[in-house]
Formats: sequence, C-alpha cells, structure tokens
Amino acid sequence: MKAATDIQASPIIAFDETKRTVVVTGATGFVGRHLVDALLRDGHQVIALTRQPEQAVRLFGGRVRCIASMDGLDPATRVEVVVNLAGARILGPRWSGKRKEALRRSRIGLTRGVVDWIARAEHKPFVFLSASAIGYYGIQKIGDQTALDESAPPQPMFMSDLCREWEEAAGEAARYGVQVECMRFGLVLGKGGALPMLLLPIRLGLGGSLGGGRQWLSWIHVDDLVRAIAHRWRQAAKAGGGEGRRGATNFTAPECVSQAEFSRIAARIWHRPALMPTPGWPMRLALGEQADLLLEGQRVVPARLEREGFVFRYPGLARALQSLK
Repeated sequence: MKAATDIQASPIIAFDETKRTVVVTGATGFVGRHLVDALLRDGHQVIALTRQPEQAVRLFGGRVRCIASMDGLDPATRVEVVVNLAGARILGPRWSGKRKEALRRSRIGLTRGVVDWIARAEHKPFVFLSASAIGYYGIQKIGDQTALDESAPPQPMFMSDLCREWEEAAGEAARYGVQVECMRFGLVLGKGGALPMLLLPIRLGLGGSLGGGRQWLSWIHVDDLVRAIAHRWRQAAKAGGGEGRRGATNFTAPECVSQAEFSRIAARIWHRPALMPTPGWPMRLALGEQADLLLEGQRVVPARLEREGFVFRYPGLARALQSLK
C-alpha cells in the first residue's frame, strides 16, 4: 500500500473556513488518498471507513481515525460531512452474475449502510457527497457529437443501471434532511488509478487507436477532482443544508477527446510512436460486456461546475498529462 505522504504536494485546497469532522469511505483508494491528504492539510478531522483499519492507520501516519464498519461509529459522533468513494474496481474479471453482484454490493450495499448510520445519527451531516460515474449515461454511438450534461438520461444497460441504483441509494439520505450530491466521475488522471494501465502500451511504443479510436474519452485530473469536491462542499455549506435537497454533478474536464487523440497526445508527451492500431474484437472476446468501457464512450461536459464558475486548473489534456509525466 502506497504511503499517503508519497502524494505530490499541491497548494492547500480550501474546503471550509469551519474545520469539520468528515467521514470518508474508500479513503485508501486512489482518489480517497488524495482527498484525505487535502482534508488534513486544510485542518479537518477525518474518519476513514476501510476494510483494513490497522493498515490505514499506518498509511495516514496515525492522523486519521479508521473504522471497519459504520456500526463502529457511535451515532452520537458529530459528523458534518460524509464523502462516499467506496466501490470495487470496475475493470477486472468478466461481468458474470457473481461479479455484477459484487460490484453492486461494494457500491449500493455500502452506500445503504452509510445512509442507515445517517438515519441513526443524533447530529445529521449537512451534506452527503457520494461518488457515481459517467457510466450513468450508458454509451454514445460513434460519431454522435452530443454533449451530455447532468440532465441526460441513463440507459437500460448494466453500467448505467449500477450508477442509477447507486445514486438512488445515496438519495435516501435526503429523507433525513441531508443535502445529497452525486458526483459523476469521468476517467480520473493521476499517478495511480487507471492512467498507468492506459499509458503502458504507449510507453512500450505500442500505442495507437483502440477499436477505431473515435470513441469519446471524458476525463478529469485528480487535482481538479479534489478541488471540485471542495467546491461542491462549499456550495452545500452556503445553501445551509437541512432541507434534503438532491443534485448531481459531472466531474469531467471541459475538453473531451477521442481515444485516438488521447493516444496521440500521450505519445507526443512521452516521446513514443502511436502508430499501432488495436482491433476491438479481441477485447470484446476477452471482456464481453465490460469492453464497452474501453471501446465505447460518452462526451460528458461539466455543465453545472462551469455554470457555478468553477475554474479548472487542467482544462486541457496535454497540460494534464504533462503534469503527470
């Protein structure tokens, strides 16, 4: 497990002038480690829900209280913000019935457990920030230029259903007067997560278009993602909470690129060729339905963030990748 102190320091992110107690699920994951580091640097107290609390205590240098389940947190504990990032990795074994159930349990089941704790809590958090994904929108036909904002509907397919049910589970917290904000993440770029796997063929000189390369790739730099979480938190604090509002936000950069363009830009930055196309059929044969995550895409835009005046540090892909070299 990589130490939290290995995360490259960046300017302190201001979440709130008031220093809060925050529960973070998925705290030891790629995004979670960046978020917890930013919260600690801004002076907040963090309670991490993790399957391996002893390892997590060491990971965060003893600065974070770690619990193995929400049942281990006294309902009298004053928690003001909950950030729900937990969920098993989507890319992996084929989506068999057993695998799909495991993905549902790690997202929907865990989220329901958090909401159950909120129902028992003597002091309700003012906001519940719950992760989702742009898989909510399903897939977009190759050649479709439509920009998908937060009003775009889901589709009848597993990934879309998973995200919709995940958001519905989180939305139950609104019944207790908590403001619920679902965060639909695009591909998160950082020195971890999915990027090293995407860059591997490029760094080996084997990069190129994948399955034609025209599928959209909606992404966000991990630093902007954490800053956007802070923005969403500040907006909720301004609203005051207590009325059980629900909202959704696309966490994607303004610049959406095709898969082929991603490969060309990455190859240029890492000084590698990007001339070797990869057909999609072997991937479909190996991964089945899961191959849609790589061979199809969505052109998702951060309409709500931009409408609220959020300024991206990395609005374009070339600068984002250059910062991660």
